[in-house]
Amino acid sequence: MFLLAYLALGAFAGVLAGLLGVGGGIVIVPALTFLFTAQGLPAPYIAHLALGTSLATIIFTSVSSLRAHHDRGAVEWRVVRRISAGIVAGTLAGSWVAAQLSTRSLKVFFVVFLYYVAIQMLLNIRPKPSRQLPGTGGMLGVGGVIGAISSLVGIGGGSLSVPFMVWCNISMHNAIGTSAAIGFPIALAGAAGYMANGLMVTSLPPWSVGFVYLPALAGIALASVITAPFGARLAHNLPVSGLKKIFALLLIAMGTKLLSGLL
Repeated sequence: MFLLAYLALGAFAGVLAGLLGVGGGIVIVPALTFLFTAQGLPAPYIAHLALGTSLATIIFTSVSSLRAHHDRGAVEWRVVRRISAGIVAGTLAGSWVAAQLSTRSLKVFFVVFLYYVAIQMLLNIRPKPSRQLPGTGGMLGVGGVIGAISSLVGIGGGSLSVPFMVWCNISMHNAIGTSAAIGFPIALAGAAGYMANGLMVTSLPPWSVGFVYLPALAGIALASVITAPFGARLAHNLPVSGLKKIFALLLIAMGTKLLSGLL
């Protein structure tokens, strides 16, 4: 039953990664939190497992999605090259910080971020394209912040990198495509960090490598790789702004559900 749930979750997350540029992790993390709780996995590490597994799945989703966007000429590789070093450093640092925090603290941080993304989508808040990309130091700093926050909430960074790129005069379609490419180093460094920081924890369930739960990774990755290119094609043909408002309501509902479990 849980394997079917992982497959369904992966299919949904893959479409979102290609369609909305927000990264499937924004859905994967709360869904895995509910599923892992239902499975009876160790309560003190539910959030850590959800975050680490989410980032590991995004490795596969981002590759599939970025290839589809690249084929349409929507990836600004100059941005990817300049921001990646900061992304990797920030993501590794964020995964270490997450390993020191309790599941409750991680859930609170995630819920706050979930509401931030939902409000951003619901009100269609986006920065005006009023400047150009910063220099090397600025790109490293921005990459570090995006990587650190992304690793703490288990996402591919699209909800942070897309507004930044639009602010720097990159078109929305190219910002979405480029965010898919940026998601790869975030996911790779984040998954490695969560695996390494969880290796010394002895009470994790079987079939886990550090804070990455392999059965969930396999099911979600398999389905998401198939559906991510479909989502990328839809992004060029559907009214994305309207779909984002619907998705924002879903995020608010999920955040409220998670919050109610903390009260």
